[in-house]
Amino acid sequence: MADPDGPEDPRPPSEEAHSAFTPPLGVPRPPVPEDESPTSEFAIPEGVNTQPPTPLPSFTRTSTLPTAFTPAEGVPMVRLTKEAPWQDRMRTLLRMPVGDRPLPEIVQRHDVTGPAVPRVLDLTLRIGELLLAGGEGAEDVEAAMFAVSHAYGLERSEPNVTFTLISISHQPSLVEDPVTASRVVRRRGTDYTRLSAVFDLVDDITNEDEDVTLEEAYRRLASIRRNRHPYPGWALTAANGVLAGSAAVLVGGDFVVFVAALIGAMLGDRLAWLCAGRGLPEFYQFVVAAMPPAAIGVALTLLGSWVAWDGKPSAVITGGLFALLPGRALVAGVQDGLTGYYITAAARLLEVMYFFIAIVIGVLIVLYLGVRLDAQLNPETAPVDSNRPVVQIIVSVTLSLAFAVLLQQERRTVLMVSLNGGVAWLVYGSMHNTAHISPVAATAVAAGLVGLFGQLFSRYQFSSALPYVTAAIGPLLPGSATYFGLLGIAHNELDHGLASLSKAVALALAIAVGVNLGGEISRLFLRAPGATRGSARRAAKRTRGF
Repeated sequence: MADPDGPEDPRPPSEEAHSAFTPPLGVPRPPVPEDESPTSEFAIPEGVNTQPPTPLPSFTRTSTLPTAFTPAEGVPMVRLTKEAPWQDRMRTLLRMPVGDRPLPEIVQRHDVTGPAVPRVLDLTLRIGELLLAGGEGAEDVEAAMFAVSHAYGLERSEPNVTFTLISISHQPSLVEDPVTASRVVRRRGTDYTRLSAVFDLVDDITNEDEDVTLEEAYRRLASIRRNRHPYPGWALTAANGVLAGSAAVLVGGDFVVFVAALIGAMLGDRLAWLCAGRGLPEFYQFVVAAMPPAAIGVALTLLGSWVAWDGKPSAVITGGLFALLPGRALVAGVQDGLTGYYITAAARLLEVMYFFIAIVIGVLIVLYLGVRLDAQLNPETAPVDSNRPVVQIIVSVTLSLAFAVLLQQERRTVLMVSLNGGVAWLVYGSMHNTAHISPVAATAVAAGLVGLFGQLFSRYQFSSALPYVTAAIGPLLPGSATYFGLLGIAHNELDHGLASLSKAVALALAIAVGVNLGGEISRLFLRAPGATRGSARRAAKRTRGF
């Protein structure tokens, strides 16, 4: 029984005594709304102005007003002309933002259920591996991978190329997980015939008039891998000797110097092959290959003082350097840097530096020995005789021809690239020897013409530009500046030696930049791959000081 004097129990007598929405004790009861019907959730809240804003007069509009996202004339449609090579079409897509890229034009339709994503990615990686192993630039490798994936219907795919690793990622839709595959390029070799065959395969895949199934593409790719080199080993050794002999004559040598440089380069090539068979790295192969030409040059210097021979033994060493300087890797490295692939460019230029150091070590070992034997090696001697323009043009063509054989080029391209090398030396000789223009500027202009003609030839053949460019820059390689820089160091004349080596580096960079610039200039005179204003070929994004 409850105490009558105790506090009153606040609990209601039963569960039905009040509603669950009744406010507790001590809380004021809210007023009863005038309208018992609930307010719609779509009603406009109080205080919101429903009248449209009054437009400003035309004379009061300022540049601070926000602009419309869609232009008045509409968003331009990207149209890629079929007449342009696939390289230019794919570069246009690669250099566009991902959101602005058009849908892929599915060229190869073979399955109503959609493309076999794992097989397409594997085929794409294998094609990119062959191109990267053959020395192709990173942008061209990505363009080829992009072309293959788009041709087989992979809508959102992103290739990525570094020095030894290639990968590609495909996202089926915005809600599905991406599929990523990668492949490591562990071995690189020079075979431009294989490179051209891969370009032909990519051209057929991207051509809507050609029916290339995945099985057919795999079969052709396996056939390309099995193909033997177009030239045997003895032809490569002979080409190496002819290249060195032609370079020796180019810088002022005679017939004796030609034969001596030929023998020295062939011995160096055979020794390098022997080291390669024993598993030695390329660094030591370059060291060994640089020693026989330098030894024969020192021997001719010692014999010349006994038999009163007035030839130029230094040209023998210079010719041997022409056959060893890594011009191909240098051009590819600088090209990757200029197109925005800085990691690949840094790796390739580091490789060039290692090869150059190997050549320096091999030549310096022999030169130090020659100085100890009192060989009359004069670092002040002028390396080039400019009074034989006809002979120099002939040997420059021969040098480019031998270089093309070393690069394993197709026979149908050898004559064209040889003539391109002769034109390069003609332009260089006219500017430097006749007009007395700086050798760096003359080299850059000549290399620019090589890149221009090479790009035009490649577009005509729908193939890579490397077979038409690399061999043609052979006569422009800085063999003389490199030799006299090393000779200055051997004589302990560091100022003269470092100055000559700096000149050699400047000439090498002029060659690489000139080739790339010539290729870019060639596109200014050709039809752009886009048909409208919105599809103009865009360059890679650059940092402009911020």
